[in-house]
Amino acid sequence: MSHSPFPVPDPDLYTEEEVAALVHQFYEKARKDPDLGPIFESHVIDWDAHFVQMTNFWSAQLRGTSRFRGAPMPKHIALPDLNAELFERWLQLFRQTTEELGNANLQHHANTIAGFIATRLWQGYQMNNYPDKDFIPLRIN
Repeated sequence: MSHSPFPVPDPDLYTEEEVAALVHQFYEKARKDPDLGPIFESHVIDWDAHFVQMTNFWSAQLRGTSRFRGAPMPKHIALPDLNAELFERWLQLFRQTTEELGNANLQHHANTIAGFIATRLWQGYQMNNYPDKDFIPLRIN
């Protein structure tokens, strides 16, 4: 039996409204951020569709729903000039958002997954874009 590092999704612990609030409040912060905002604004063409996609993603992670369809890695690998500090800033804003939502279970679960995602996307980005350079780890704690 394998043991996942993630809490098991539980629809009784988080509502769809909380998941949607997480997504909307996080992107409100990210879009205003001087470093992240320009990246999101130049690559997200349809914000309404992005909100649906991200809400579906986080609903799958937190509540176990199966609406998400997508492959995040190729989209992130294709972005130009990303660095560890941008992934760390993304994670910092995400954690600030989960704390503000006031649901300790959601905060723990979403932050655990967000740390894993940031690390995996950054690893994939480096392997694809800088294959001959030494791996730079994220400072996520």
